[in-house]
Amino acid sequence: MRPMANGGNVEEPRVKEAKHQSRWRAHVVPLCFVAPAAILLGVWLVYPVLFTVVRSFFDRSGEHWVGVENYVALFTSDFLVTAIRNNAIWVAVVPAVVTAFGLILAVLTERISWTAAFRLVVFMPMAISLFTAGVIWRLVYEKEPDRGALNAVIAAGQETLRPVGELAEAAPSTDAVREHPPGGLALAKSLKPGDVALLGLTQIPTSDVRKSAVDAVRPDALASGISGVVWRDFRPGGGTPGTVEREELGLPAIAVELRDERGEIVSETTTAADGTFAFEEVAPGDYVTSIAAQNFARPFEGISWLGASLVTPAIMIAYTWVWTGFALVVIAAGLAVLPRELLEAARLDGASENQVLRHITVPLLAPVLTAVFVTMLINVLKVFDVVLAIAPGSVQDDANVIALAMWRTAFGGKSDFGLGSAIAVLLFALVLPSLFLNMRRFRREV
Repeated sequence: MRPMANGGNVEEPRVKEAKHQSRWRAHVVPLCFVAPAAILLGVWLVYPVLFTVVRSFFDRSGEHWVGVENYVALFTSDFLVTAIRNNAIWVAVVPAVVTAFGLILAVLTERISWTAAFRLVVFMPMAISLFTAGVIWRLVYEKEPDRGALNAVIAAGQETLRPVGELAEAAPSTDAVREHPPGGLALAKSLKPGDVALLGLTQIPTSDVRKSAVDAVRPDALASGISGVVWRDFRPGGGTPGTVEREELGLPAIAVELRDERGEIVSETTTAADGTFAFEEVAPGDYVTSIAAQNFARPFEGISWLGASLVTPAIMIAYTWVWTGFALVVIAAGLAVLPRELLEAARLDGASENQVLRHITVPLLAPVLTAVFVTMLINVLKVFDVVLAIAPGSVQDDANVIALAMWRTAFGGKSDFGLGSAIAVLLFALVLPSLFLNMRRFRREV
């Protein structure tokens, strides 16, 4: 090594230069790899966020500065207040319910031999999009029992307990027959022994009349009783209402009641094939002859699950159905690594299964349960597609949530991008705390 005139060393500048180049490479090379991702994040994430925040202070057209006017509208417009209130209900109910269902199913499935198959079935809704799940549940919630699966099940149970009446669509043919308070039809005037009750009905399709029915006849009067006929007061080509005529069918197997002046049932009977009936040996007095209410029992018409009052709970049930599988799989994975000796020791000490679950399983699973809960919290704040798919247009205002309100305001026909941007900023601000909570949890675990 050749010494320099000032007592230094010739190689020192080269060493310094080499170190400088090494430090330069240590910074530049990673930047070259990070730059493409950073540029994409800047273009597709940072810039849209900043632009949305700025756009929220302008009017619909984006030409005039309106300050915080759009943010004031968030809490004064009924449309947006409903969305915020519904989102608060979602946050309060769905994450806790999904986490609880996941925990219960994870614990229960540990005791069955076909655990994998059960978990696969429960997790299966996660394999489809939320919009598709919403379409499925829209069909389930249809009001007509012959179309909606849920109402069809209810209708089957109800009709088993209370069969549909044969005269569900029938109506009086004349003013002589009127509605009776218990739900049936009765003659408007009272009868005495020896009178004949003519109970004519219309609006009965031929297909609804029993095949055993024959032409109706006017029965003979009974000296000490009351007779009558229930018939379909209609014949092809016309006829005289209230009069029993040829080709008019009697209505068989119809329950008929005889009530006294106080409205109490004195006697009951059913009509013959020609629609006639008779109450024999009736004590003197005034009576009301009525067709019993069970003959008019209407078929189950369905519950309006997608009506204004039930649409939000209905959508929450569908959303819970989709995400319970996710909670089950995650919690079951955490449950699989729990120290079994603690659980067995608790059982040997006499702890019940409920006590083991509350005092050992749940505390040990706290990190996993928190992860599921926070994930669901973020998801319900952003819920959009399942609401759009399930809620009919007539009740979307009642089922509205923040994300849907933002889309409808900005892109759904209103084209108010100023207010839509303000809603997006609100949604972003609501999601941020959950994101920070998740980040802190990940750092603690690492």
